[in-house]
This record gives sequence, structure tokens and C-alpha cells, in this order.
Amino acid sequence: MTGRVEIVGRVSGRRRWTVEQKLAILRDAFGPDGSVRSACERHEVGSGQLYTWRRLAMSGELTGTRRTALPAFAEVEISEPLLPAVSSPARAGGEIGIELPSGVKLTVDTAVDADALARVISVLSQ
Repeated sequence: MTGRVEIVGRVSGRRRWTVEQKLAILRDAFGPDGSVRSACERHEVGSGQLYTWRRLAMSGELTGTRRTALPAFAEVEISEPLLPAVSSPARAGGEIGIELPSGVKLTVDTAVDADALARVISVLSQ
């Protein structure tokens, strides 16, 4: 019995990649002429690992330089008040109505502390 035998070798155990190697593999996979499948085969790396490295690279965690979070914007709809405004010392500046995508509605005075409001909205948006 004569025939051809092909031995496919896999590196066993845990491998360690430098940041430069990871970035080179990512360029190979996601570059202009890149292909995830061919990069996986060429570098003997799983596609899940490539996508994890890509997520870390995009957030800056791969290189150790975290980017600051970009501000998030929400759609705002301005509507006329349903009832005439009642003049009172607490409401003399007016009110702001906020409806979050989750359906939560907030009404705050225009004199509300912006930092405190941002913290409340970030918690309610989770």
C-alpha cells in the first residue's frame, strides 16, 4: 500500500503573542486584501481569537492606550407643553422632559446639575 500521508501539525499548549505579532496578524486578516480564514490558517489562530484581538485593538486595550469614550447622542423631540406653565419659584426656569429608549421618562428642572443628571441617565440607560 503506497500512498501519500500528510501530517498537519498544530502547536500544542498555550502560545504567547507579542502586541506587534497580534497587530501584524490583524493587518493580515482585516487589511485591504485580507481574509480572516486565510490569516487563521497561515498563523494557526482561531477566528474567535482574531475577533477578540480586533475588539481589544479598537478599544485601545491591546496596545495599552485606552481611548476616551466618545459622547453618545440621543434623538430629541421638542413638544409644546400640554398645560400652561404655572409660575412658581422652583419652576421659574422651566422643565426638561427626557424619555429614554427604554421608556423611562424623566422631568427635571432647568437648574439641574448636569453632572448629576448625566450619572442618573447613564444608570437608567443600562
